[in-house]
Amino acid sequence: MKMDLRKTFQFEAAHLLPRLPETHKCRRLHGHSFRVEVVVRGDCDPELGWVMDYADISAAFKPVWQQLDHRYLNEIPGLENPTSENLAVWIWQRLHPALPLLAEIVVAETCQSQCVYRGG
Repeated sequence: MKMDLRKTFQFEAAHLLPRLPETHKCRRLHGHSFRVEVVVRGDCDPELGWVMDYADISAAFKPVWQQLDHRYLNEIPGLENPTSENLAVWIWQRLHPALPLLAEIVVAETCQSQCVYRGG
């Protein structure tokens, strides 16, 4: 039976969106309490009763979190234009090798605004 596991992480970071007009509020330096959901999809092991250990998801995300938390995202290679969309792809590219069951990355920069990336 197929299952989705969701593990949520949070980090604090600052950014600006350099390709927007000077008059746009997101062109100015600002910060967010970003929330990232990592979703893996797979068959539930009948012996263990799970798809995978949540601790394995945490271990895979830890080096990514360390690169992002309390950072200025624009200074991170590959995130020069750190939109939620670009951030979701950037995270996917770093996680997928360690989590082949990765199905989805959700990046929320506010309580009301989030981006979902499903690879490809």
